[in-house]
Amino acid sequence: MSDELQRLADSIRAAAAARSPLRIRGGGTKDFYGQALAGDLLDTRGYAGIVDYDPTELYATVRAGTPLAALEAALGERGQMLAFEPPRFAPGGTVGGAVASGLAGPRRQAAGGVRDFVLGVRMLDGRGDDLFFGGQVMKNVAGYDVSRLMAGAMGTLGLILEVTLKVLPRPAAEATLRLEMPEDRALETLNRWGGKPLPVSASAWSGGELTVRLSGAAAAVRAARGKLGGEAMDADAAARFWEGIRDHRDPFFAGDEPPWRISVPSTAAALPLPGDQMIEWGGALRWLRTQADARLVRDAASKAGGHATLFRGGDKSVGVFHPLAAAVARLHRNLKAELDPAGILNRGRMYADF
Repeated sequence: MSDELQRLADSIRAAAAARSPLRIRGGGTKDFYGQALAGDLLDTRGYAGIVDYDPTELYATVRAGTPLAALEAALGERGQMLAFEPPRFAPGGTVGGAVASGLAGPRRQAAGGVRDFVLGVRMLDGRGDDLFFGGQVMKNVAGYDVSRLMAGAMGTLGLILEVTLKVLPRPAAEATLRLEMPEDRALETLNRWGGKPLPVSASAWSGGELTVRLSGAAAAVRAARGKLGGEAMDADAAARFWEGIRDHRDPFFAGDEPPWRISVPSTAAALPLPGDQMIEWGGALRWLRTQADARLVRDAASKAGGHATLFRGGDKSVGVFHPLAAAVARLHRNLKAELDPAGILNRGRMYADF
């Protein structure tokens, strides 16, 4: 066991014995996300590096403290990418933080979310035990896909040491189109396109303008451009646009109103809520900037068959994440008790009592 790995394990064991909470942190680029930041800092950046990368088999095993930029640079040299387009809200984000947050960018609508690309994990549980799950390493005998559970768990179930991720080739061609249309027509159009064999890899509607990205073989992209119409964007401008959406540098995300992240079925109608909205993922993700009461926002999300997260800022006393149904909350608590019996890992980061 390396000195750094020993330090992490010893820190967890000591904290568990004292029942003293720990705050797992990589680059800290998502400190704004979630509930309280509580406990002594446990920095993962010392445990970094690419353990194994096989471009032909399309996977990379990476230590959690590895800078996200370093991994993406290595993939880029071989013409490959992390297809879920992990956001980076500030420089210095780590691979572990990208997986633990479970956040994906614009390509999510076509490629899938973070957990769809997690093949396996090595982790320290709340006892400081070194565990392997998923991939070609070890089957989880309890029946849970623990490796994928770590995606989006916000470090509450364990400290990710290493993660094996599926990687994909970069598309041969891309084009971005803009079309003017109102919200209801944009939703209808996105759902109609979703039922056709079109290479749409990202979409974003706001302010009466729908922007779509096409990705794939050059012939497929060229044919789709002819079918969809609209105004083509310059490649550099398009890249800046999608990075702005991914990293929340787009003007939509500026201002004092806290942004809500609302996940609904793509077929859901326009949400009757005050404030500015942006629609992503073919209609399945609705961003809302509003000062409206949390109960109003969550009620509208629930009626549409989804859930709402207070993404950044605002009054966190209302709860950042959508309240869980009783049966689901019980499953969460049981998993937490099994993997972190002393309740020391990122205590309260997702829910006040979790």
